[in-house]
Amino acid sequence: MNATAQKMQTMTHKPRSKADSRYAHRTRGFGVPATLDPHHYQVHIPRGAKQPVLIRENLGMQAEREDKAVIDRVCLERYRWRAIANEVKRAFNQRLKQQKLAAGQWKVGENPVDRLLGKELCVLAWAIEDVNPDQIGLAIRNWLALRPEERWWLFGMTAMATGGLQDRGKGWRQALRYALADLPQATLLQPCTPQPEDKGADSGSITPDLFD
Repeated sequence: MNATAQKMQTMTHKPRSKADSRYAHRTRGFGVPATLDPHHYQVHIPRGAKQPVLIRENLGMQAEREDKAVIDRVCLERYRWRAIANEVKRAFNQRLKQQKLAAGQWKVGENPVDRLLGKELCVLAWAIEDVNPDQIGLAIRNWLALRPEERWWLFGMTAMATGGLQDRGKGWRQALRYALADLPQATLLQPCTPQPEDKGADSGSITPDLFD
């Protein structure tokens, strides 16, 4: 029996502890299944207080080639990471609790994150990677206002062409910044109120609303 098969057998037959019995299944970090090499994300938090935080996608066993298994998605300056870390942890743990999964904690080193939650984290990180610090709070509020499905869609559109470290500030990455960090979500969703017609004005001088 090779090493991989032995590892799989050990993980399959490992008895569940009393603590594990509270949860739907065993996980690592933020909701990553405790199985052999699953598709997930990794948030690398260095020990140095000023060193940047790197977010990677690990395709696991889904990778076609070993050298293509890990994709560096975004690197955040440490102060930007600190600005979002607690809100992201709170939002993710609320979702994990709903699924009867163990909560996660950010720690120095590698932090595994569920593949769907990792996509959502990338959307927020891409949106704030170049904004002014005073815009980060607005980006967080707008991100929280989005449904998970909306975040997944935004990730898919962005990652398709501009999802790597070298794509900072390009295409959809720039669009995410404008969408989340420049305009309150309530303003984006506010319905257009029809304006009363001014019958005395020349009809040729009236400028229609943008979305009419």
